[in-house]
Amino acid sequence: MRKGFTVRHSPVKTRSLILILGDQLSPAISSLKAADRQCDRLLMVEVAEEATYVRHHRKKIAFLFSAMRHHAAALRDAGWQVDYLQFDAAENTGSFTGEVARAVRRLRPQRVVVTEPGEWRVRAAMDRWPAELGLPVEILDDVRFLCSRAAFADWAAGRKQLRMEFFYREMRRKTGLLMDGEQPEGGKWNFDAQNRKPAKADLFIPQPHRVEPDAITKEVLTLVGARFGDHFGDLTPFWFAVTASEAEAALDHFIERALPSFGDYQDAMLADQRFLYHSVLSLYINAGLLDPLAVCRRVEAAYRAGQAPLNAAEGFIRQIIGWREYVRGLYWLKMPGYVEENFFAADRPLPDFYWTADTQMACLKAAITQTREEAYAHHIQRLMVTGNFAMLAGINPKQVHEWYLAVYADAYEWVELPNTLGMSQFADGGLLGSKPYAASGNYINRMSDYCGRCPYDVKQKTGERACPFNPLYWDFLVRNEDRLRGNPRLAQVYRTWDRMSEEKQRDYRESAAGILAKLK
Repeated sequence: MRKGFTVRHSPVKTRSLILILGDQLSPAISSLKAADRQCDRLLMVEVAEEATYVRHHRKKIAFLFSAMRHHAAALRDAGWQVDYLQFDAAENTGSFTGEVARAVRRLRPQRVVVTEPGEWRVRAAMDRWPAELGLPVEILDDVRFLCSRAAFADWAAGRKQLRMEFFYREMRRKTGLLMDGEQPEGGKWNFDAQNRKPAKADLFIPQPHRVEPDAITKEVLTLVGARFGDHFGDLTPFWFAVTASEAEAALDHFIERALPSFGDYQDAMLADQRFLYHSVLSLYINAGLLDPLAVCRRVEAAYRAGQAPLNAAEGFIRQIIGWREYVRGLYWLKMPGYVEENFFAADRPLPDFYWTADTQMACLKAAITQTREEAYAHHIQRLMVTGNFAMLAGINPKQVHEWYLAVYADAYEWVELPNTLGMSQFADGGLLGSKPYAASGNYINRMSDYCGRCPYDVKQKTGERACPFNPLYWDFLVRNEDRLRGNPRLAQVYRTWDRMSEEKQRDYRESAAGILAKLK
């Protein structure tokens, strides 16, 4: 056996070559549903093109490589013939196209079959394969999603604004989750108003489920440490689940220990409690180790058994059948041009401290340090700390997108790009959100304990000691007045600006200019 390349030979002629991607680690994937264990061959590959097209966090690469190797072993145990190419194999061409072409020459299949990839650039490459490979290529729908691309396009047709809330209601009806006949459980579709409580440090806040690396994971960690030393992020300690059974244990742990308080505190931030009551399940769901609908049904069952309140169950389920499905539909509806959207014409380069955490701002330092160490930050840290600052400072949204895509273990372009460009940066001009998620330091102070540890004063509005979010907030609104003043949700904000004295307005603008001049 050649180093890094495991092949299972079969005397039967290969009918179909089935490529399994690194985020398709489910035995129920559509490409396997009609496959034949006797005459079809599965192909899984670790390729440089996917590991380096952005500078992915080292923990993210290790998670996927280890999960892929474990999944290949599980598929073999289930009777499948699996060819698996490791990253450091001498013959590795470094791309999906190169490895599929090599497998076609080696096995001479009648066709290539693959479940549709999540990212547009990979689908574009696959669309060229029939001509390049000289045989049929079947690209099947990804049935792990509840709303197909075609169904989302039908829903979006004729709508000027694509609001998630209305899409979410349709998904509730379709799945029956948290429904009381034709009406939503509890008489309301959305209990988000109950989910905005600040948290206090508590010894009883649970930690996520942690898994000790096994021999396969240790081998991967050695590989990633040697080959990706220039990538962002700490590689150890590594505690992610890398098998379906371990991911199920993480789900059990969340439902039992964290779900009851998830709703109340899902927007809270504490410097010494990085996970609070969040599930940290998105990386497992997005990679295929957990089925999203099955996860939602488990959460619903916990609510109906009296183990979790309705606001917690609804808030969690909304993130999966609402936001997750919605941003995926939006991504495919608007790509490939969506990645270039830049409503505010923001052109400032991403500051170096997004990679180093070398900043005096306590909230940014905490969120970025956590991101570097864990390949994780929860949605409010992403939206209202790192994302909010980037938008207020006028950072190029494409650079912000590439940072988010690189640094988080759960980030794939289909889910990350609309959340970043649309929700976080408002770069699509309101297609996804009705107004920018812009906030001063007061929001961060209300929802976190960061400000008490910060050398800046969150109560000071201007001057050298003022929280940078305070002057940047008003400067952002004034810089983009021609684009935003007509937004009805910002009318009161602009009236407040108009009532300020010229001196106060000037102080805000000058303080902001001083902050922006120091960014590099």
